[in-house]
Amino acid sequence: MQTMPAHAAHHNDREIETLDEFDATVSARATLAGFRVQAVDLTDRTRELLTTDTAGAVFLGCPMREDAAAKVRADGAMVFPPVLDLPFDPYRGLLYSPDELFASLADGYESTPDALAYAWFQRTKADHDIFASTLRSIHDDSVSDALDELLRGTPVVGVMGGHAMARGTEAYAGAARLGRELARAGLTVATGGGPGAMEAANLGAYAAPYDAAMLADALRLLAKTPKFTPSITEWASAAFEVRSRWPKGGTSVGIPTWFYGHEPPNAFASHIAKYFANATREDGLLARCTAGVVFLPGAAGTVQEIFDNATPNYYESRGEPTPMVLVDRAHWTERLPTWPLLQALARERAMEDRIALVDRIEEAPEALKRLGS
Repeated sequence: MQTMPAHAAHHNDREIETLDEFDATVSARATLAGFRVQAVDLTDRTRELLTTDTAGAVFLGCPMREDAAAKVRADGAMVFPPVLDLPFDPYRGLLYSPDELFASLADGYESTPDALAYAWFQRTKADHDIFASTLRSIHDDSVSDALDELLRGTPVVGVMGGHAMARGTEAYAGAARLGRELARAGLTVATGGGPGAMEAANLGAYAAPYDAAMLADALRLLAKTPKFTPSITEWASAAFEVRSRWPKGGTSVGIPTWFYGHEPPNAFASHIAKYFANATREDGLLARCTAGVVFLPGAAGTVQEIFDNATPNYYESRGEPTPMVLVDRAHWTERLPTWPLLQALARERAMEDRIALVDRIEEAPEALKRLGS
């Protein structure tokens, strides 16, 4: 089974994103000239900053003592100071973890960094404050950079589907089994990072290192709290109970957005790329699904994702078309007749051999493999 590549192996070697990387760079190179240091607390590295060349370096949101800041500015470095009293770090170098976004969950979801970031977003969006919109843009760009670093060279398969799919249903269990099978086949599962079908697929990837009995037990535990309404606190707490019982879960990616603030991220994605701008998030999620996308039954959001994905496949604007597998014939031909339009678009295009409609979720991995070969 594949594990996701180590972060350090893939990021730009001029970027420093942890204190360990800072110490290793100063020790090995004896210079920080031209480096980018991102959201690293340097208050205890004053001696190193005072004695190391920092010409042309950029410090993005790095706390440091005033004498160190004065010295690096005198060297010709640029210093973007931390922005105080924000519920998020706009310069962050790494993706979020569930533990980070759900910190303080015991005090209620409203106390978590995730909920506080959404509240800040709502407040500043209404003000049309250019400083706030700049901070949101910097944050989202930092998240995209971290996501690229994490996924570079990794085969990624997207699993899309609606947030309404409840825990305890056969559809949810099927989506979880799909996520587990894809992860065990060496693919990195990526979802929209929210509840429902998205959570189920991330749960399946989390369960990949364990036997099938573990997933069945986890599904039973989660079924007691079927939806994130009326209580996100109870819904998320049930997920963390599963994580504490089976702490060594597999890796996957969730890519949610604060744009849909009523919809919390799920706790089973090991890496969470959460965005303020939904358009950036949507495009980024699909563009990174290099091994194809499975579309489970959903509503408007999933329909949009199907055609967001079909457009670059149609024009081959990202190179060779990637596989698209739609699951549930009745849903996609009768309830929301998306399949006939997708078929008509694909006719006599390179993407024609890269689309499939299957009746059952169990058929999706084989269809994905067939289309990708």
